[in-house]
Amino acid sequence: MRVEPDDVTADWTRPGVFEVATGVYRIPLPLPQDGLRSVNVYALAGDDGLVLVDSGWAITAARQTLDAALAALGAGLADVRRFLVTHVHRDHYAMAVAVRREFGTAVSLGEGEEPAIRELSAPDRRPMSEHWQALTRCGAGEIVDALRARAESAPHDPTDWAAPDDWLTGGTDVVLPTRTLRVVATPGHTRGHVVFIDRDAQLMFTGDHVLPHITPSIGFEAVAAALPLGDYLDSLRLVRSLPDQRLLPAHGPVGPSVHARVDELLHHHAKRLDQACGVVRDAMTAYETASQLTWTRREHAFADLDLFNQMLAVTETAAHLDLLVAQGRLKAADVDGVRRYAPA
Repeated sequence: MRVEPDDVTADWTRPGVFEVATGVYRIPLPLPQDGLRSVNVYALAGDDGLVLVDSGWAITAARQTLDAALAALGAGLADVRRFLVTHVHRDHYAMAVAVRREFGTAVSLGEGEEPAIRELSAPDRRPMSEHWQALTRCGAGEIVDALRARAESAPHDPTDWAAPDDWLTGGTDVVLPTRTLRVVATPGHTRGHVVFIDRDAQLMFTGDHVLPHITPSIGFEAVAAALPLGDYLDSLRLVRSLPDQRLLPAHGPVGPSVHARVDELLHHHAKRLDQACGVVRDAMTAYETASQLTWTRREHAFADLDLFNQMLAVTETAAHLDLLVAQGRLKAADVDGVRRYAPA
């Protein structure tokens, strides 16, 4: 493996070390899934070692790829001084915790993730239990039954979700030897999601908040917010109000403009809110509404999605419907633990 200039026209998931700006390197790490195949970790070079933005999933293939990438930079994991993690999902946080066990590396995470860390690190936690509850509220009993069968054998190691060394607060700076990163709280994808802005280099490390080709899941987390989609749209508008930067996302190629993609995402969700509102008839659940919509850029039918993506589709639909209720465009009532929606 060797360091190459980043080519945004190439397959962004191919292994390598790609220089996106002076002293900033994109390192795609593999994921154990068919949907998202890779996650971008960004290495920031300094006189005293490296700082990594996000860390990857703690699997053997990702560890080996990261080791090879750091070697190409003339370094190793012992030279990583700190992980700056955009949010608590496993493909961003898990490797940081694993590396800290070996090398004592500092790990930083947005303060809004503290409730999720507390829940995920509970010794008696049942994997996916919070998602069962959310799906039950959505009327998705069939999905719940299938997930329960899978989760019964799922291992839970609370140490995988150990708390970070420090909590990052929006509006503060992370001062590094060669650059200063502004922390901006961007709740929505998760409650504690943050992005990092290098104003001098005109870079924004966006995590999953702004992705170039897909929209991040909404409402899929251990401790969900009351109106996660409302939070997400507010966070998009906040980022849009800041000076434009180059887009350095967690999934997908580097892009020239955060603003341009934010405009597309805001338009997408405005359209999606209209679509969801138009589908709802009296006493419909989020599960029933999701089944009437199409999914992904290819407009797949709900029935054609795999189980995991059906779960994401239902929880995202619920996030849209709950925001429509807050806007006064729909009304809702909870009956026997299931929320049902109707035109206002």
